[in-house]
Amino acid sequence: MSGGPDSGGRPPRAFTPDFLTELFRNPLDPGYADAAARRREFPSPSGWRATTVRAVSVLVVAVVGFLFAVAYREALAEEPSRSQARAGLIAQIKQREAETDELTARADRLREEVNRQRDAALSGSQAARLRSLEAGTGLGRVRGDGLVVRLVDAAPKEGDAVTGDSDAGPDRVIYSDLQKVANDLWAAGAEAVAVNGQRLTATSTIRSAGAAILVDFRPVTSPYEVSAIGPGSMRDRFEESRSAYLMRRVAKQTGLSFEVREAEGLTLPAAPEPRLRYAEPSVSPGSSPSDTAVNRSSSSGPSGPGTSSPSGGVR
Repeated sequence: MSGGPDSGGRPPRAFTPDFLTELFRNPLDPGYADAAARRREFPSPSGWRATTVRAVSVLVVAVVGFLFAVAYREALAEEPSRSQARAGLIAQIKQREAETDELTARADRLREEVNRQRDAALSGSQAARLRSLEAGTGLGRVRGDGLVVRLVDAAPKEGDAVTGDSDAGPDRVIYSDLQKVANDLWAAGAEAVAVNGQRLTATSTIRSAGAAILVDFRPVTSPYEVSAIGPGSMRDRFEESRSAYLMRRVAKQTGLSFEVREAEGLTLPAAPEPRLRYAEPSVSPGSSPSDTAVNRSSSSGPSGPGTSSPSGGVR
């Protein structure tokens, strides 16, 4: 049978290479095959490089481990000094607080002695009027029936796993809570108010310093008791105040404790005497009394007992 055209006149059949068969017959690219042949022929350089890489890796791991060990040891070595410094600061704070309390008690004793000498020097009516003014301004100790508003922080939560800090959110009493309660007690008719035994006057301040609450720059801690002496209707008026409604709602939502109770025979101490910075005569030599009255009415602000309120700290 000839290889020419068939009886039908069609051209001879052309066969193309079988690429799939060729791929399975020679699966490796020639370049990879040459590289493998060279590695088989010269094995020493490749082994040397692998040994070098392993040695460098081991050295790097050893150096990093050594640095971590040194850092850990330094941290442990510094920990006693930090703890000792912290303990020293705590001891100094307690010592200063004890000295302050002792000086305050001594000042109270001296004030009582001054009052006795003053009452002996003045007539009965003048001494009584002066004592009444001192009681109204907070500079004299008072005794009577009234209310005690008690606020207690909620139970502390577990500390954060990373920082170790506990939640300092709305479940803690903040300084603005004490401000609102004190101001509403004044509005309800209180004649004298004290926070944890510290008497409030017209110049008293309740503010925060970090997580601490300061009353006249002295720290107070939970539980907080706001004591007030006033008329019998004071409780009903305070229960209807905005601060009482707010604190009842906060206590219900967060677990914070809020309690209002009547108390008999409350004794509120006197506030420290204010430091006079300057003084001027009520009537200057070159002006008339009417001019002085006009100047005083234009320059004076609102008066009366209360607490100054720095910005922030609202519920």
